[in-house]
Amino acid sequence: MAQTPPARLMDGRDLARRIVDTSSAIAADLRRRTGTAPCLATVLVGDDPASATYVRMKRNRCAQAGIRSRHVALPASTTTDELVGTIAALSRDPEVHGILLQHPVGAHIDERAAFEAIAPEKDVDGVTMRSFAAMGFGLPGFVSCTPGGILRLLDEYRVDLAGKHAVVVGRSPILGRPAGLLLLGRDATVTYCHSRTAGLSAITREADVLVAAVGRPRLLTGADIKPGAVVVDAGYHPGNVGDVDFASARERASLITPVPGGVGPMTIAVLLAQTVEAATRQLGVG
Repeated sequence: MAQTPPARLMDGRDLARRIVDTSSAIAADLRRRTGTAPCLATVLVGDDPASATYVRMKRNRCAQAGIRSRHVALPASTTTDELVGTIAALSRDPEVHGILLQHPVGAHIDERAAFEAIAPEKDVDGVTMRSFAAMGFGLPGFVSCTPGGILRLLDEYRVDLAGKHAVVVGRSPILGRPAGLLLLGRDATVTYCHSRTAGLSAITREADVLVAAVGRPRLLTGADIKPGAVVVDAGYHPGNVGDVDFASARERASLITPVPGGVGPMTIAVLLAQTVEAATRQLGVG
């Protein structure tokens, strides 16, 4: 019997580069026409090294794309009311077009209240309830960046989702849940699973498209994957490890995202694209 060739890699880096290049051109045109560059405000609570690194990376990418960034660093002792007040002020500031609250925040903070302080037209990270509803109903709005990046990546590799069984392993409000909504909007039949799902492997083996977004390293292996499936690994853990065991999964899948270089670059690219789109709308430039 002929051996099945290893899965092709879905390279997020090249597509992300093209999205950022397009966003950069739009930002430059916007600046020429209005005298204003798009501006993304980042808010960081505390001094978690990983969160600080993510924010710094996003600000660097903004600079490369011609997007201004304003960084607000708050102490770990910041209360919910203080954080909500800070975000509300940014929402009122006409010079700020997009707002990113780096998450997670401290356990003592009501993260949902903080998210909801972001004005919908500046929710370029797609984290508010209004954005979630828009994704669910297929209405105009900003999508959650990682799920939005996943959909763009699937489109790039011509993955036809209509009628396919998509299994999303993960239920976070900014990744798993919106990913399922976006897949449903493309006429996929969606099953949600999570780390406590009984008989998880039996379900994932039925997936034509498998999205791993559970936040547990190498939870899924090749034995959990249907031959020929499309595998999207949205996890990232120390040592460049995802939620999927890449080596064994690649032997079963037809398409698979690498970690790193798959979903990660797409997340930032969508964030920048939505910031430029937000600025375009707010400045009234069609």
